[in-house]
Amino acid sequence: MLVARHNAAMNWQGVFPAITTPFALDGSVDLEFLARHAAWMIDAGCTGLVALGSLGEAGTLTREEKEAVLRACVAATGNRAPVVAGISALATDDAVELARTSQRLGCRGLMVLPPYVYRGDWRETRAHFRAVFEATDLSLMLYNNPIAYGVDVFPEQVEELCAWPNLHAVKESSGDVRRVTALRARLGDRLALFVGVDDVLVEGVAAGATGWIAGLVNALPGESVRLLDLAMAGRWEEARRLYDWFLPLLRLDTVPKFVQLIKLVQQEVGMGNERVRAPRLPLAAAEREETLTLIRACLASRPV
Repeated sequence: MLVARHNAAMNWQGVFPAITTPFALDGSVDLEFLARHAAWMIDAGCTGLVALGSLGEAGTLTREEKEAVLRACVAATGNRAPVVAGISALATDDAVELARTSQRLGCRGLMVLPPYVYRGDWRETRAHFRAVFEATDLSLMLYNNPIAYGVDVFPEQVEELCAWPNLHAVKESSGDVRRVTALRARLGDRLALFVGVDDVLVEGVAAGATGWIAGLVNALPGESVRLLDLAMAGRWEEARRLYDWFLPLLRLDTVPKFVQLIKLVQQEVGMGNERVRAPRLPLAAAEREETLTLIRACLASRPV
């Protein structure tokens, strides 16, 4: 029988923002704003922070920039909340190096992705995970996002990875809430289950998830924390009212231009700007105007 394991340095529950990476006018990473943004979300009740995720445009950052982002986030959050480093790379050796660097810089957890670009079979994917898992003694979250990365880690494979005792959580981003129930059926409470796409949060909690790696939290942390709290408390009518208001914005997290969209919401609430790094470009023309109309309509009816 699988036994739940916990790591004293990590509390895998609550809202963990997948923090965006802000850019200055010259295209450099705006570390001063990054620190302020991180502290603002922790002040609002977020319980952890994930840096260098997909929303953080990690694939466009140099190794030096990644280290600077992690250093800034760790300094900004201090002992109030753990920083989790997203570990993604083309090569396994690079992922291992980033994992070790993350521990050296003070991160308390790792969110581990399968390799970019090359979509290996399970033997190869498992070997990649093993190398990263064994690179440090940090608490680990497995990130499953078959839609974005083309690799689906099935529940029976997640169970196999539980052989590593420092694997404590899963970010489930398949978009299929049945995965949460399937994982719980196999694993019980061995792993903390996190919703990884914004627009299935309430359904995911109802199925047994206890955390949320969130996107729109970058602009609306108070509403995000409140929504998870209501769902976790089983206050479904109140959660539904807030969810109904929030869903048009939460759905911005589930499309290819989610980075541009979420950064535009940040700009509209006065907490960030819409600058992204190429090959991404900011929204333009009718696409931008239609998005702004949606965002402004939602913000105009924002709950108190």
